[in-house]
Amino acid sequence: VQLQASGGGLVQAGGSLRLSCSASGSLHSLSVVAWYRQAPGKLRELVASIISGRIENYSDSVKGRFTISRDNDKNTVYLQMNNLKPEETAVYYCAATAGRPIVSSLPNPATYEYWGQGTQVTVSS
Repeated sequence: VQLQASGGGLVQAGGSLRLSCSASGSLHSLSVVAWYRQAPGKLRELVASIISGRIENYSDSVKGRFTISRDNDKNTVYLQMNNLKPEETAVYYCAATAGRPIVSSLPNPATYEYWGQGTQVTVSS
């Protein structure tokens, strides 16, 4: 499976972006798809994940502003980001696993065997 992330760009604080993660194969083979972000000098952090296409999880910092969704017909997972903040400037990556990870392992990047190339999101103040 190959993942391709897109949709990043430059947006003003308070603005919105929608990121897309397109899979080369069927999403049905992937049990968890996640979005991470990594700012310069910081660790990669989990932003949101979707389990079995329907169970959504979010980091506390994005709850109520970000929404993860999945379109099986298009083999694509989206991350709708609203009310963006300058501190959310980062490279955003999508990741996926075909395994059956336990919930506590979801934040660990090592859980995911498939990664997209990343898309830059820059939020200006």
